[in-house]
Amino acid sequence: MAKGDTTVDLDVMRAHDAAGKKSRGRRVLVDRIWPRGISKEALGADAWVKSVAPSDGLRKWFGHDPERWDGFRERYFKELDDNPEGLEELYDALRGVKRATLLFGARDEEHNNAVALAEYLQRRQ
Repeated sequence: MAKGDTTVDLDVMRAHDAAGKKSRGRRVLVDRIWPRGISKEALGADAWVKSVAPSDGLRKWFGHDPERWDGFRERYFKELDDNPEGLEELYDALRGVKRATLLFGARDEEHNNAVALAEYLQRRQ
């Protein structure tokens, strides 16, 4: 996390699974596009930080192909390194909490931007 912040315990949850469910901690949607078929009320996200989502070009290149996972993560981490404003927006959304859940809309629960983002953030703590 950003300098001076305490460690945040991060969970990752699919938005469709999270809709209407209570999770511990702050709920932050980290996709560029709102998940289909879920109202804002049903999702109950505390924040939507689309500025840390992968670029459209990277998202389309990846296409949730598990064989491209390592390349996706490498390219996404580079995008995050080059996006201090987006990271600061995310840090602001996470500031002051001990636990947070990163929400994502993809069907693949193992190969998605929220999983990669959680890994990136944990490496920085």
